[in-house]
Amino acid sequence: MIDTEKANEVLSRYIRPQAFPVALKMFHSEDEIPDRARRPKHDLGSAIAACQTIAMARRYGWTVAVGKEDQCCPHAAFVLGQVAGGKYLDGSYAEAVGLSPRDIFAKMASALSRRGTGQVRRLRRRPSSECRVPARRGRSICGPGPDIPAGAGCHNRYRRRPDLHVFHRGIACSSLIACPMVTDQCQVVLSGAGDRYFALTQDHELAFAIPHSKVDTVLQGLEIGHKFTGHRYPTPFSMRLERQLPETYYRLYDLLQQQD
Repeated sequence: MIDTEKANEVLSRYIRPQAFPVALKMFHSEDEIPDRARRPKHDLGSAIAACQTIAMARRYGWTVAVGKEDQCCPHAAFVLGQVAGGKYLDGSYAEAVGLSPRDIFAKMASALSRRGTGQVRRLRRRPSSECRVPARRGRSICGPGPDIPAGAGCHNRYRRRPDLHVFHRGIACSSLIACPMVTDQCQVVLSGAGDRYFALTQDHELAFAIPHSKVDTVLQGLEIGHKFTGHRYPTPFSMRLERQLPETYYRLYDLLQQQD
């Protein structure tokens, strides 16, 4: 089981993300949801998109529980298995509402990772520092910003090419949430248009998603990598510089020393 307090400590020390690292957990029963979790429809007065709930967790430090009634994004509802996927996958509904030609949408949809329909009752997002119950099922810790050292962490631990994918297949929540759980591989996820427009993700941000089984591996790799200069963050610079200033500076300094 993952020690979430240690995980947050290691991420904060070696990655120093500008926002809270976020832990995701799937629930199969309403009874498992913490009382303090905010439910968008009930507590905020409206359904919202999945990317917005992640933004709330990483920016505000909130714990957010999202069920089908809290979801307003059709793409996220499909990815999380909250709706049947047949007409989404073949592109017929997308074409019917004028979103995209059927064949183009179907090609995009076929590349998405998703949870099976009805497998998940609710998805909880919360800062990893707030997790008190050890994880038992798939989770992802996501750190937008300077997270590439985490990829080096995968490599440092095994000294081989890590199970790490870098992509964005049109729907970022598929790569960020479903893909790590389905493939059991880490993902570097580029922000999509929806993340930037609806969830205020900045152009310089990305996400590093870690499946439950790989968290300890990445944390150990980060600790190993920190011992080597090139894998640290912030990246240290070589400060052993000599005679890098303009020549006139040195001549002026020589004159000043002669004056003394």
